[in-house]
Amino acid sequence: MISGSRVFWLIVCLVCLTVSVQAAEGGRPNIIFIMADDLGYGDLGCYGQKLMKTPHIDQLAAQGMRFTQAYAGGSVCTASRAVLLTGLHNGHTPARDNIPHYPTYLQESDVTIAEVLQKSGYRCGGVGKWSLGDAGTVGRATNQGFDMWFGYLNQDHAHYYFTEYLDDNEGRLELKGNIKNRQQYSHDLLTDRALQFIRDSAAQPFFLYAAYTLPHFSAKEEDPHGLAVPDTEPYSGRDWDEKSKKYAAMIHRLDRDVGRIMSLVNELQLRERTLIIFTSDNGGHRGVPAQLHTNGPLRGFKRDLTEGGIRVPFIANWPGTIPAGKVSDEVIAFQDMLPTFAELAGAKVPADLDGISVLSALRGEPLKVKHEYLYWDYGHCRARYDQAVRWNHWKGIRHGQQGEIALYNLDQDLSESKDVADQHPEVVQRINEIMKTAAVPDHRYPIGTKYKGK
Repeated sequence: MISGSRVFWLIVCLVCLTVSVQAAEGGRPNIIFIMADDLGYGDLGCYGQKLMKTPHIDQLAAQGMRFTQAYAGGSVCTASRAVLLTGLHNGHTPARDNIPHYPTYLQESDVTIAEVLQKSGYRCGGVGKWSLGDAGTVGRATNQGFDMWFGYLNQDHAHYYFTEYLDDNEGRLELKGNIKNRQQYSHDLLTDRALQFIRDSAAQPFFLYAAYTLPHFSAKEEDPHGLAVPDTEPYSGRDWDEKSKKYAAMIHRLDRDVGRIMSLVNELQLRERTLIIFTSDNGGHRGVPAQLHTNGPLRGFKRDLTEGGIRVPFIANWPGTIPAGKVSDEVIAFQDMLPTFAELAGAKVPADLDGISVLSALRGEPLKVKHEYLYWDYGHCRARYDQAVRWNHWKGIRHGQQGEIALYNLDQDLSESKDVADQHPEVVQRINEIMKTAAVPDHRYPIGTKYKGK
């Protein structure tokens, strides 16, 4: 027979165990990762934009941390997403270019952020552009750790904002309002589903990957400027050209819906246990009107390996953990997200990643471990092969497989306007060595071979 004192202590132990479990759950934040498509470094007010207003994203930065040296996984959509999801840099990732388009880039053996978090008890949902595996392939989002996916699985499909359907998990949602008329704007539907996912998942740790398509240029069939948007508010009355109004309206819609997500998180009282990150998949498009200064002080655009193609806005917000109003110049990259989120979730990190946990930087502290180097390459649809390496404050770029390496000191020359390769041959040699070994050959991306199509 158990004595009264023993019963008492058993109850005490059970209570302590319950409290410790609840504390452990409370220490694992929800993670909302919002990624715009082709949003330039200079498109946001908090990064210096003067003409277009982004009050909600600016508020996210004011109440959190803004990074000035954050890098996308690549200079184009598919490659950057692959780096983000797998934690492997541009020379190791299973997807390195937008063309040729393969039915699937991810295989069963690839491990994504969602798979890591799902195994740790997170509910994982995504909306927007996937690009890493079409419907029915092993690379589809719901076969790569996502409990829910709504949007575009196919890269080319994502160029249509007034599409006739959106991928909905394993099926399709037909948008009958777009068959004869333009009544259903896909971005608005993506946000509605993102908000529903947050509501449905509020009782457990969740990961939301909102891979928005705004402000990516649309197919010309939808709009002569490639900027399909329902209206140009609140810029319709501005003395601007129509193209500028449409692009600014896209930015406004994006900012509005970041605000909607923030409002819902507050309404559900999830704010202090939710990490929200906002960024872009690569630099701004060269087609954006010059007066809008899409990439701010950076040289180049999407598809370039200069800073304008790969340095992106990056804002992190988590009240009580991330200090408010702080600006960080720590060098971070998309491949760092998987190990960082895994550490937050208490999950096992896959072996042989290129990324590092940047949790200390998010907390306003110096990085505990820094990258030896960052690496990118891009085949320009196989027209040529460019490489770039950031090593400390040095940036080396090679145009063409046999091209000379141009060298820039980013601490002194952010616009990459002065090639100092002749003055620092030892640095050029080190960067050349990295370029020779950083990329693992892949039969799907034959260097120097232009893709002719099928």
